[in-house]
Amino acid sequence: MTSRSEENLDLVRRQFGANAEAYGTSVVHARGASLSRLVDVLDLDMSWSVLDIATGGGSVALACAPHVKSVTASDATPEMLDVVKRRAADDGITNLQVEVADAHDLPFADSSWDLVTCRIAPHHFHNPGQFVAEVARVLRPGGLFGLVDNVVPDDEAVASFANDWERKRDPSHARCLSVNEWLQLLVTSGFDLEHRELLSKEMGFSWWCDNMSVPPETRSELLNELHGADQQVRSFLRPLFGEPIDQDTTVFHLTEVVLVARTSG
Repeated sequence: MTSRSEENLDLVRRQFGANAEAYGTSVVHARGASLSRLVDVLDLDMSWSVLDIATGGGSVALACAPHVKSVTASDATPEMLDVVKRRAADDGITNLQVEVADAHDLPFADSSWDLVTCRIAPHHFHNPGQFVAEVARVLRPGGLFGLVDNVVPDDEAVASFANDWERKRDPSHARCLSVNEWLQLLVTSGFDLEHRELLSKEMGFSWWCDNMSVPPETRSELLNELHGADQQVRSFLRPLFGEPIDQDTTVFHLTEVVLVARTSG
């Protein structure tokens, strides 16, 4: 019998393995505002060894590589790592390596890294607390953790709608946390917060569906649910609809948090 964690990991691998190319070239993932903000606030150092967890198309790893000693881009999905290797070769980056790794059970020794990063991925993790604990374990004393992810408000009804809606698009979605939940997990694992900010991210509805190869009937359900959402949900997602309502002209907004925390050392 397979465990929940094994089922979740298999689902993530199947979902992202089938859509690896789309994520490798995704504007939101490859050039989104949170990427440059994360790199800016980390104040990278040429002596650092960096681990990027759930690297996806490798955008954080590739952005850090010119400014650090070495980067290991890790992901549970081998197809994603093939995309990263190709992008690194195209960019002439030679200090980057890849490794298959589960964010909940990292195959690295204690105190191995100066910096650990993870961007727009933890909402796929079935146990974010275990993930944060693993990050703390593999960081050297005084090491930095740079985290970016989509977040939901503390309002349970709005959070439930946002997570259920996302899960219908992407069955590998587990749960977006609130900012307060992330802060509590960091404290529990012994981190001291050094930076926090929120960013708004505009999403084209059709592109959002294309990235996960959503079938037509599910797209219609998702659009109808967004249009029929109550005022609290609309205040959070801030949808904009054309006249008539059309998938290609509909946009909405997600909220990302950028967190940088340091281990005691």
